[in-house]
Amino acid sequence: MVSREQIVEALKECKDPELDANIVDIGLLYGISIDASSNIKLTLTMTSPMCPVTSIILADVQLRLEKLDGVGKVEMDLVWDPLWSPDMMSDELKYRVA
Repeated sequence: MVSREQIVEALKECKDPELDANIVDIGLLYGISIDASSNIKLTLTMTSPMCPVTSIILADVQLRLEKLDGVGKVEMDLVWDPLWSPDMMSDELKYRVA
């Protein structure tokens, strides 16, 4: 069965090409659920509802998670509540962009 840690590590390889940072450190990942069949459901957002690279990021997420051993279906729920803000970035990323 796939673990939360494996999913997070895979998602750290998904970068927002505009910010050149991974989606975990940016704070785009709101939630992960894994059922007994190793189906994954992610709740995530983008930096803006008008983000021009949304489809690129979502395709990258899907591809990377499907490559993990034992993964069933991958479902993504793109949400806008709460709206993303720079406060959601990891401390490391905040210091890098400051």
